[in-house]
Amino acid sequence: MILFNKGSSRQVGGFAMSTIGWIICITSMGLPQWRVWYAKEPLISYPSMAFVGVWKTCIYHYDNVSNIRMCYHYSYHDTFIPLDIRVSQHLMLTTSLFLLVAKAAAVYALRNVYTGKQEKTVTYNAFGLSAVLNIIGSSFVFLAVLCNYFSIINKEGIAFPPSFHMPFYPHTQQVGIAMILAFLAAILFLCSGVIFISYSFPLNIQVLPKI
Repeated sequence: MILFNKGSSRQVGGFAMSTIGWIICITSMGLPQWRVWYAKEPLISYPSMAFVGVWKTCIYHYDNVSNIRMCYHYSYHDTFIPLDIRVSQHLMLTTSLFLLVAKAAAVYALRNVYTGKQEKTVTYNAFGLSAVLNIIGSSFVFLAVLCNYFSIINKEGIAFPPSFHMPFYPHTQQVGIAMILAFLAAILFLCSGVIFISYSFPLNIQVLPKI
């Protein structure tokens, strides 16, 4: 039986943080609420709201009789999608792939630690790879968030198709919940990477004979 010092429990916590961050990141990718648009189209008499996401846009029209909701999933053939959304798509997809590899490397390293395998260099390298990928993923998500945030503060417009009944510029524009979730995921990835990269091989391992 192998007994370890408590230092390796930090890496377990780092793995948990990375896993939670990955789930939050995937969730934020699927939500349309990255940017919240409030517009008042002169051609119609009721206010309009739009959720502009990384992969889809949802348009809401309200009047005294009914509420109309229309969601549109982007494709690579859409020409109205601005560059910042395209960049965000690639950054978030790359992050998801990086995090899958990072999680596999962390699982392998934790397996070495908790089974008592004395593959010190290999364990260091596995934790190091996971740390680097988590930190890179964190920076990619931060960049995606910044791209969308700067578009909001600069009040940049989007040339939606005429069927959307949305103006080029919104009346007001604000940060949505999906962007906040992505920012939280980036922080979790960064913390996880710092924990993995600070791993030190346990020195006070006690090996007890099996009964």
